[in-house]
Amino acid sequence: MQRYICRTCGVQYGESTEVPDHCLICEEERQYVSPTGQTWTTLEEMKKESFKNEIKLEEPGLYSVKTEPEFAIGQTAYLVQNEGFNLLWDCVTFLDEETINEINRLGGLDAIALSHPHYYSTQVEWAETFDAPIYIHEDDREWVTRDSSRIVYWSGESLELHNGLTIHRLGGHFKGGAVLEWKAGYDGKGILLSGDIIQVVADREWVSFMYSYPNLIPLPAAKVKEMAAAAAGFQFERLYNAFHRIVKENANERVQKSAERYVKALEGRLFDT
Repeated sequence: MQRYICRTCGVQYGESTEVPDHCLICEEERQYVSPTGQTWTTLEEMKKESFKNEIKLEEPGLYSVKTEPEFAIGQTAYLVQNEGFNLLWDCVTFLDEETINEINRLGGLDAIALSHPHYYSTQVEWAETFDAPIYIHEDDREWVTRDSSRIVYWSGESLELHNGLTIHRLGGHFKGGAVLEWKAGYDGKGILLSGDIIQVVADREWVSFMYSYPNLIPLPAAKVKEMAAAAAGFQFERLYNAFHRIVKENANERVQKSAERYVKALEGRLFDT
Protein backbone atom coordinates (compact mmCIF):
# COMPACT_ATOMS: atom_id res chain seq x y z
CA MET A 1 0.00 0.00 0.00
CA GLN A 2 1.19 3.48 -0.89
CA ARG A 3 0.04 7.03 -0.27
CA TYR A 4 0.47 8.60 -3.68
CA ILE A 5 1.23 12.28 -4.24
CA CYS A 6 0.21 14.23 -7.33
CA ARG A 7 3.32 15.80 -8.85
CA THR A 8 1.34 18.71 -10.30
CA CYS A 9 -0.44 19.96 -7.16
CA GLY A 10 1.55 18.13 -4.45
CA VAL A 11 -1.51 16.75 -2.64
CA GLN A 12 -1.27 13.32 -0.98
CA TYR A 13 -4.01 10.69 -1.22
CA GLY A 14 -4.95 7.91 1.19
CA GLU A 15 -3.50 4.42 1.00
CA SER A 16 -4.08 2.44 -2.19
CA THR A 17 -2.54 -0.56 -3.91
CA GLU A 18 -2.51 1.12 -7.32
CA VAL A 19 -1.66 4.57 -8.63
CA PRO A 20 -4.81 6.76 -8.72
CA ASP A 21 -6.23 7.28 -12.19
CA HIS A 22 -6.98 10.97 -11.64
CA CYS A 23 -6.39 13.87 -9.24
CA LEU A 24 -9.47 15.48 -7.69
CA ILE A 25 -7.64 18.77 -7.24
CA CYS A 26 -6.07 19.03 -10.70
CA GLU A 27 -9.10 17.93 -12.72
CA GLU A 28 -11.03 21.00 -11.61
CA GLU A 29 -11.14 24.37 -13.33
CA ARG A 30 -9.15 26.21 -10.65
CA GLN A 31 -6.12 23.94 -11.24
CA TYR A 32 -4.93 21.93 -14.25
CA VAL A 33 -3.52 18.60 -15.36
CA SER A 34 0.06 18.93 -16.60
CA PRO A 35 0.35 19.02 -20.41
CA THR A 36 2.65 16.00 -20.09
CA GLY A 37 -0.07 14.06 -18.27
CA GLN A 38 -0.90 13.06 -14.72
CA THR A 39 2.13 11.76 -12.80
CA TRP A 40 2.56 10.54 -9.24
CA THR A 41 5.22 10.06 -6.60
CA THR A 42 5.39 9.18 -2.89
CA LEU A 43 7.09 10.79 0.07
CA GLU A 44 9.52 7.88 0.15
CA GLU A 45 10.46 8.48 -3.49
CA MET A 46 10.87 12.20 -2.89
CA LYS A 47 13.34 11.48 -0.08
CA LYS A 48 15.53 9.66 -2.63
CA GLU A 49 15.60 12.74 -4.84
CA SER A 50 17.37 16.04 -4.17
CA PHE A 51 14.60 17.82 -2.28
CA LYS A 52 15.20 19.73 0.92
CA ASN A 53 13.25 22.29 2.93
CA GLU A 54 14.74 25.68 3.60
CA ILE A 55 13.49 27.08 6.90
CA LYS A 56 14.26 30.79 7.14
CA LEU A 57 13.62 33.40 9.80
CA GLU A 58 11.62 36.19 8.13
CA GLU A 59 11.15 38.39 11.17
CA PRO A 60 10.65 37.87 14.92
CA GLY A 61 8.27 34.94 15.44
CA LEU A 62 7.86 34.11 11.76
CA TYR A 63 9.68 31.43 9.75
CA SER A 64 9.14 30.49 6.11
CA VAL A 65 9.28 26.86 4.95
CA LYS A 66 10.07 26.36 1.27
CA THR A 67 11.01 23.21 -0.69
CA GLU A 68 14.00 23.36 -3.03
CA PRO A 69 14.12 22.59 -5.87
CA GLU A 70 10.55 23.76 -6.39
CA PHE A 71 7.93 21.01 -6.22
CA ALA A 72 4.35 21.07 -7.55
CA ILE A 73 2.74 24.49 -7.02
CA GLY A 74 5.83 25.77 -5.22
CA GLN A 75 4.12 27.41 -2.24
CA THR A 76 5.73 28.64 0.95
CA ALA A 77 4.40 27.57 4.36
CA TYR A 78 4.92 29.68 7.48
CA LEU A 79 5.65 28.80 11.10
CA VAL A 80 4.16 31.41 13.43
CA GLN A 81 5.36 31.58 17.04
CA ASN A 82 2.78 33.31 19.21
CA GLU A 83 3.31 33.39 22.99
CA GLY A 84 4.56 29.79 23.14
CA PHE A 85 2.03 28.54 20.58
CA ASN A 86 3.50 27.31 17.26
CA LEU A 87 1.23 27.28 14.22
CA LEU A 88 2.08 26.00 10.76
CA TRP A 89 0.14 28.07 8.24
CA ASP A 90 -0.39 26.16 4.98
CA CYS A 91 1.82 23.20 4.21
CA VAL A 92 4.46 21.92 1.82
CA THR A 93 4.59 18.34 0.57
CA PHE A 94 8.15 17.38 1.41
CA LEU A 95 8.91 16.23 4.96
CA ASP A 96 12.16 14.60 6.06
CA GLU A 97 14.19 14.07 9.24
CA GLU A 98 16.16 17.29 8.79
CA THR A 99 12.91 19.27 8.60
CA ILE A 100 11.46 17.42 11.60
CA ASN A 101 14.56 18.12 13.68
CA GLU A 102 14.57 21.81 12.81
CA ILE A 103 10.85 22.26 13.53
CA ASN A 104 11.30 20.47 16.86
CA ARG A 105 14.25 22.73 17.65
CA LEU A 106 11.89 25.66 17.13
CA GLY A 107 9.37 24.16 19.56
CA GLY A 108 7.38 21.75 17.41
CA LEU A 109 3.83 22.42 16.23
CA ASP A 110 0.72 23.02 18.32
CA ALA A 111 -1.57 23.29 15.29
CA ILE A 112 -1.71 23.36 11.49
CA ALA A 113 -4.16 25.60 9.62
CA LEU A 114 -4.84 25.75 5.89
CA SER A 115 -5.93 28.55 3.59
CA HIS A 116 -7.43 26.29 0.90
CA PRO A 117 -7.16 22.84 -0.78
CA HIS A 118 -4.25 23.60 -3.13
CA TYR A 119 -1.93 23.55 -0.10
CA TYR A 120 -3.25 20.49 1.72
CA SER A 121 -0.18 18.58 0.42
CA THR A 122 0.95 16.02 3.05
CA GLN A 123 -0.84 17.77 5.92
CA VAL A 124 -1.75 14.49 7.65
CA GLU A 125 1.91 13.37 7.62
CA TRP A 126 2.85 16.66 9.30
CA ALA A 127 0.02 16.37 11.82
CA GLU A 128 0.95 12.83 12.79
CA THR A 129 4.65 13.65 13.02
CA PHE A 130 4.12 16.64 15.31
CA ASP A 131 0.98 15.38 17.09
CA ALA A 132 -1.00 18.43 16.00
CA PRO A 133 -4.60 19.10 14.89
CA ILE A 134 -5.35 20.40 11.39
CA TYR A 135 -7.86 23.24 10.96
CA ILE A 136 -9.83 23.31 7.68
CA HIS A 137 -13.03 25.21 7.06
CA GLU A 138 -15.97 22.84 6.69
CA ASP A 139 -16.90 24.44 3.35
CA ASP A 140 -13.83 22.78 1.82
CA ARG A 141 -14.36 19.32 3.30
CA GLU A 142 -15.11 17.83 -0.15
CA TRP A 143 -11.55 18.56 -1.33
CA VAL A 144 -9.76 16.57 1.39
CA THR A 145 -8.01 13.66 -0.36
CA ARG A 146 -6.70 11.94 2.78
CA ASP A 147 -9.05 12.08 5.74
CA SER A 148 -7.86 11.91 9.32
CA SER A 149 -9.24 12.15 12.84
CA ARG A 150 -6.74 15.00 13.31
CA ILE A 151 -8.69 17.26 10.97
CA VAL A 152 -10.94 19.78 12.71
CA TYR A 153 -13.58 21.11 10.33
CA TRP A 154 -14.32 24.53 11.75
CA SER A 155 -17.39 26.57 10.82
CA GLY A 156 -18.51 30.18 10.77
CA GLU A 157 -16.49 33.21 9.71
CA SER A 158 -13.67 33.25 12.30
CA LEU A 159 -11.87 30.96 14.73
CA GLU A 160 -9.31 32.19 17.27
CA LEU A 161 -6.65 29.51 17.71
CA HIS A 162 -4.61 31.38 20.31
CA ASN A 163 -4.39 34.87 21.75
CA GLY A 164 -4.66 37.22 18.76
CA LEU A 165 -4.07 34.42 16.25
CA THR A 166 -7.28 34.02 14.26
CA ILE A 167 -8.37 32.25 11.08
CA HIS A 168 -10.96 34.11 9.00
CA ARG A 169 -13.02 32.66 6.18
CA LEU A 170 -13.06 35.03 3.20
CA GLY A 171 -14.06 32.57 0.49
CA GLY A 172 -13.38 33.68 -3.06
CA HIS A 173 -10.75 31.38 -4.51
CA PHE A 174 -12.47 28.53 -2.63
CA LYS A 175 -15.70 28.70 -0.66
CA GLY A 176 -13.84 27.96 2.58
CA GLY A 177 -10.82 30.06 1.62
CA ALA A 178 -9.19 31.42 4.77
CA VAL A 179 -6.56 33.90 5.89
CA LEU A 180 -4.63 34.15 9.17
CA GLU A 181 -4.62 37.33 11.24
CA TRP A 182 -1.64 37.56 13.61
CA LYS A 183 -2.12 40.65 15.75
CA ALA A 184 1.22 40.40 17.55
CA GLY A 185 3.20 40.19 14.31
CA TYR A 186 5.28 43.08 12.97
CA ASP A 187 5.86 44.53 16.45
CA GLY A 188 2.15 44.52 17.26
CA LYS A 189 1.09 46.25 14.04
CA GLY A 190 -0.25 42.95 12.75
CA ILE A 191 0.50 40.53 9.93
CA LEU A 192 -1.94 38.84 7.56
CA LEU A 193 -0.92 35.49 6.06
CA SER A 194 -3.15 35.20 3.01
CA GLY A 195 -2.15 32.12 1.02
CA ASP A 196 -3.48 33.23 -2.34
CA ILE A 197 -6.97 34.04 -1.10
CA ILE A 198 -5.51 37.55 -1.33
CA GLN A 199 -2.64 37.40 -3.80
CA VAL A 200 0.34 39.76 -3.80
CA VAL A 201 1.09 40.67 -7.42
CA ALA A 202 4.32 41.66 -9.20
CA ASP A 203 3.96 45.25 -8.01
CA ARG A 204 4.19 44.72 -4.25
CA GLU A 205 2.04 47.79 -3.64
CA TRP A 206 -1.00 45.86 -4.91
CA VAL A 207 -2.86 42.58 -4.41
CA SER A 208 -5.47 40.72 -6.43
CA PHE A 209 -8.27 38.19 -6.12
CA MET A 210 -9.07 35.29 -8.46
CA TYR A 211 -11.24 32.22 -8.75
CA SER A 212 -8.49 30.52 -10.77
CA TYR A 213 -4.97 31.90 -11.04
CA PRO A 214 -3.52 29.48 -13.62
CA ASN A 215 -6.64 29.68 -15.78
CA LEU A 216 -7.22 33.42 -15.23
CA ILE A 217 -10.85 33.20 -14.09
CA PRO A 218 -11.79 36.33 -12.11
CA LEU A 219 -14.08 36.64 -9.12
CA PRO A 220 -17.35 38.59 -9.26
CA ALA A 221 -17.19 42.24 -8.18
CA ALA A 222 -19.66 41.62 -5.35
CA LYS A 223 -17.47 38.89 -3.86
CA VAL A 224 -14.34 41.04 -3.98
CA LYS A 225 -16.20 43.86 -2.23
CA GLU A 226 -17.31 41.39 0.46
CA MET A 227 -13.77 40.08 0.98
CA ALA A 228 -12.28 43.56 1.22
CA ALA A 229 -14.96 44.69 3.66
CA ALA A 230 -14.17 41.74 5.94
CA ALA A 231 -10.40 42.32 5.73
CA ALA A 232 -10.87 45.99 6.63
CA GLY A 233 -11.77 44.85 10.16
CA PHE A 234 -8.56 42.84 10.64
CA GLN A 235 -5.43 44.19 12.33
CA PHE A 236 -2.50 44.03 9.91
CA GLU A 237 0.03 46.37 8.38
CA ARG A 238 2.09 43.67 6.63
CA LEU A 239 0.94 40.83 4.38
CA TYR A 240 2.68 37.61 3.27
CA ASN A 241 1.24 35.49 0.47
CA ALA A 242 1.94 31.84 -0.34
CA PHE A 243 4.74 32.63 -2.79
CA HIS A 244 6.96 34.68 -0.52
CA ARG A 245 5.70 37.98 -1.84
CA ILE A 246 5.29 40.61 0.86
CA VAL A 247 3.42 43.89 1.18
CA LYS A 248 5.73 45.40 3.79
CA GLU A 249 3.81 48.51 4.83
CA ASN A 250 0.20 49.76 4.89
CA ALA A 251 -1.03 46.34 3.76
CA ASN A 252 -4.66 46.74 4.82
CA GLU A 253 -4.88 50.03 2.94
CA ARG A 254 -3.32 48.33 -0.10
CA VAL A 255 -5.90 45.56 0.03
CA GLN A 256 -8.72 48.12 0.04
CA LYS A 257 -7.29 50.12 -2.86
CA SER A 258 -6.62 46.94 -4.84
CA ALA A 259 -10.19 45.75 -4.34
CA GLU A 260 -11.51 49.11 -5.53
CA ARG A 261 -9.34 48.91 -8.66
CA TYR A 262 -10.38 45.32 -9.35
CA VAL A 263 -14.07 46.17 -9.10
CA LYS A 264 -13.65 49.20 -11.37
CA ALA A 265 -11.96 46.99 -13.97
CA LEU A 266 -14.76 44.41 -13.86
CA GLU A 267 -17.40 47.10 -14.14
CA GLY A 268 -15.68 48.85 -17.06
CA ARG A 269 -14.81 52.01 -15.11
CA LEU A 270 -11.02 51.65 -14.86
CA PHE A 271 -10.00 52.00 -18.51
CA ASP A 272 -11.34 52.29 -22.04
CA THR A 273 -10.03 49.71 -24.50
